[in-house]
Amino acid sequence: MAKKLYVLVRKDLSKSQQAVQAGHAVAEYLLHGPFTSWGNGTLVYLLVHDEQELKDWIDKLRAMPYNVIMFKEPDKNNEITAIATECDEKVVRKLRLL
Repeated sequence: MAKKLYVLVRKDLSKSQQAVQAGHAVAEYLLHGPFTSWGNGTLVYLLVHDEQELKDWIDKLRAMPYNVIMFKEPDKNNEITAIATECDEKVVRKLRLL
């Protein structure tokens, strides 16, 4: 059964940047991710405040432990702009949809 792939993206970016960065995170997941059970199932885009909050989520998810793939934007000094993960829905349920 296909799982959900959650993409956390920064809301301090413009709407168009959010869409592009989220897409990059999905691409990174497909290129380098742990291909488990997502299988091109449900894709969920969620918002976090900024890069620091993304870093906090990376630490939190890895400690649970979930796999996390991040995208660093070269045009933004290699800042982390989005991450992709397969995790339990309960973990991210309080985050707002993009």
